[in-house]
Amino acid sequence: MPSPSPAEDLPPFLPPTPAGTARAAELLRAGEVVALPTETVYGLAAHALNEQAVRKVFAIKGRPLIDPLIVHGLDAGFFASLAHFTPAARQLAEACWPGPLTMIVRKTAAVPLLVTAGRDTVALRTPAHPLMRAVLEACQLPLAAPSANPFGYLSPTRAEHVRASFGGRVPWILDGGACALGLESTIVDVSDETAPPRILRPGPITPETLTQILGQLVEIGAPTPLAASNEGLAAPGLLARHYSPRTPLELLEPTQSPVTPPVGERAAWVRLQRPKPADAAPRGVEVFWLSEDGDLAEAARGLYDLLRRLDLAGYEKIWCDCAPESGWGLALNDRLRRAAGRGKP
Repeated sequence: MPSPSPAEDLPPFLPPTPAGTARAAELLRAGEVVALPTETVYGLAAHALNEQAVRKVFAIKGRPLIDPLIVHGLDAGFFASLAHFTPAARQLAEACWPGPLTMIVRKTAAVPLLVTAGRDTVALRTPAHPLMRAVLEACQLPLAAPSANPFGYLSPTRAEHVRASFGGRVPWILDGGACALGLESTIVDVSDETAPPRILRPGPITPETLTQILGQLVEIGAPTPLAASNEGLAAPGLLARHYSPRTPLELLEPTQSPVTPPVGERAAWVRLQRPKPADAAPRGVEVFWLSEDGDLAEAARGLYDLLRRLDLAGYEKIWCDCAPESGWGLALNDRLRRAAGRGKP
């Protein structure tokens, strides 16, 4: 991949103003790719029904065609010609949209197979970020928008992250500041009304919330990635290694501590909350924390930003504490395991 262009050679970010969102919409209608903020992470957006534009997204990211894209729209009605909603999908749309929930539903012929990795299902979301919604309102297009980062690397939660990753390859970036949530959306499969809903990727909308809305138990865990030779993954974010820094990352259970690095080497230890004074780190290990009091939503919000900074700091290894396996902890652990190459495909 070519090196990003120097910052001085790049156009300024599109401003978070009516003029900025109008320009983004104009570019998208013309088949261009624009990085846009959502409440989860920044997305690399293109007109979802324009195959030439969608191919640009795959090429810029270096994303394999087996990995489907999430299509974004204003509301459930926006997708009327693109998908078939089961009763469960309609319930969740009413309760959770706009918001950080992606639903897998049956697609219509209007959605290119390129977007869905050859499957007859499509991933849909209505984002809550006001700038993303303003762009959707202005362009009146469904937007395919995977995270705006090179494939497999840490997702971007600031406009600066997108530019640092791509430089001039993505000249159009709408600057919405820091993302409010910082982790990708929950993905739930509600494509088959004869099967129970299934969470394929944990996220901000927890299993407990989904179970309460639907009045039935929601299963957790992705199906076999390749169901047939002509099909790709069931949803984005299901590869065993994903969301990864370039620095090797290791996970720690609650009773574990980092191994002392060799003399002359440095390691970073990412804690979920500020450690107590008595919790000394091994020699050569520098400690960072994501929350003062262990608030997992706060930890999630800052995770990718901190990992990016540590990735640039010259450490030989990054150690990360695992979270409790409930609520936000499910999403945090899912991303950390994939960052360490230990995710469940």
